[in-house]
Amino acid sequence: MISSDFRRMIRSGRELGKVGWVDCGTILIVDSDDASRLTAVQIAVRLGYDARPTPTADELLERLGSDRPVLAIVEVELSGAANGLEVMRQLHEAFDDQLPVILVSERQIDAFDRTAGLMLGADDYLTKPLDAAELLARVKRSLRRVAPSDANGHGKSHGAEAGLSPREGQILTLLAEGRTQRQIADELVISSKTVATHIQHVLSKLGVNTRAQAVSVAFRRGLVDPEVRAHALALLATAE
Repeated sequence: MISSDFRRMIRSGRELGKVGWVDCGTILIVDSDDASRLTAVQIAVRLGYDARPTPTADELLERLGSDRPVLAIVEVELSGAANGLEVMRQLHEAFDDQLPVILVSERQIDAFDRTAGLMLGADDYLTKPLDAAELLARVKRSLRRVAPSDANGHGKSHGAEAGLSPREGQILTLLAEGRTQRQIADELVISSKTVATHIQHVLSKLGVNTRAQAVSVAFRRGLVDPEVRAHALALLATAE
């Protein structure tokens, strides 16, 4: 039944998104497991994106054109000449390392494997079986980091309009979510000192003196997703 549903979805990728469909870009999905691919396709279509699913790395790379995808969901244990880590490397080489890649794995799921995947450039790392609600939240978060605008993560980065770099925009969003400097460093796999430097750049570019003020400005100017409002209000209530 899954395979049949999946084939129908490939023939008509927008079937699940007829209501309110907006073509907002492409999400690449490469996973050898039908159930995982189907879950990923459903999430992509639900968010208004064109899903491009393939079961093998070779098929994905053969079909890879010059049009930049907005995100890729890649299985680590792909068979063939290229595993998921190699696919991620080639995607970053083809488009740049700002392209969010979410790695998914059934067997390579211990802390060492996840840390290695993140250090090699993954935006996130999920274990199978995939939970649809969690995958939806992770995809939206990854999209929001590179293009924070509306609730689905669509559109041009407002952080760029404020003069923020992509990394500074990520950190501002995490601050608005209530993360500490140490938590941000762990999330982005960078040093706490580097996070502090980025935060100082954010404060300077926004013309404020504290992190709470930065979050307030970001929320008023639409520099972060409306979904983080509760975190922003909580942060503003805490004196620095």
